[in-house]
Amino acid sequence: MTSERGGDAVGVGMVLGALVAQMIGAALAARLFPQAGAAGMVALRLGLGAVLLCLVCRPKVRGYSRADWLVVLAFGAVLACMNMCFYQAIARIPLGAAVALEVLGPLTLSVVAAKRASSWMWAALAAGGVALLGRGGFDRLDPIGVGFVLVAGVLWACYILLAARSGSRFPKADGLALALAVSAAFSLPIGLADAGARLFNPVVLALGVAVAVLASVLPYTLELLALRKLTPSTFAVLTSLAPALAAAAGFFLLDQTLALTDIAAIGLVVAACAGAVRTASPKPVVHRPRLATPVPVGVPE
Repeated sequence: MTSERGGDAVGVGMVLGALVAQMIGAALAARLFPQAGAAGMVALRLGLGAVLLCLVCRPKVRGYSRADWLVVLAFGAVLACMNMCFYQAIARIPLGAAVALEVLGPLTLSVVAAKRASSWMWAALAAGGVALLGRGGFDRLDPIGVGFVLVAGVLWACYILLAARSGSRFPKADGLALALAVSAAFSLPIGLADAGARLFNPVVLALGVAVAVLASVLPYTLELLALRKLTPSTFAVLTSLAPALAAAAGFFLLDQTLALTDIAAIGLVVAACAGAVRTASPKPVVHRPRLATPVPVGVPE
């Protein structure tokens, strides 16, 4: 029991660290949109992130089944499309509002996957906080930006499920490194077509490395490891903290103000996340090493 609770605490800490890094990275990327454009920043973020993670992990490419590679291809495609949609959204609407809408995807996943009445209660409380955070602002948002971020929310839910599958099929962060390489292959042609030579500006490249580390390498690695300690449904509810952290990032890094209703919304979301973690019964997904005779790998619950 003590070991399980310790694992839960580590998993929660990883998710929180991933969210903080991701929001700082998103705020930094938003400042670079005038120089490189939204598509260009996605290409830099995923391309440089793939290079860095592949150098660190040195993932093996042999010994995997066709099903394993299909998971990697799907994971990489979802990563590319999710980031493209999200960056197109924050180029049009404020960061806090964008994340508040995007998190509806993981929240829906947590409700669908819930097996306890309490899980529905915590998800509903978190959804109330998200709604309060966007109160009075969503009706004034650019509809194209809203459309992009709602698609990103659906893809975020898919990302959670595919990250769990990747973690069960590949050791360490190998699956993530390979998926980032796939996502870079998807996004680089689009980014180059949009930004062209501006991507090779030394200042943009240097800041692009920072964005890649903060918004891709660090958070995705932490999330992959966290999904081996937490169920996807618990992880999805924890991501409800994202709007609160995005509002804080907007306040400190993008000069966006916080109203009293925003602070109240943050309190609701934090309470919901704490309750979800306290009442959940995680069944971590543990990677099973491959033996000389292939052994089927179970699908994460």
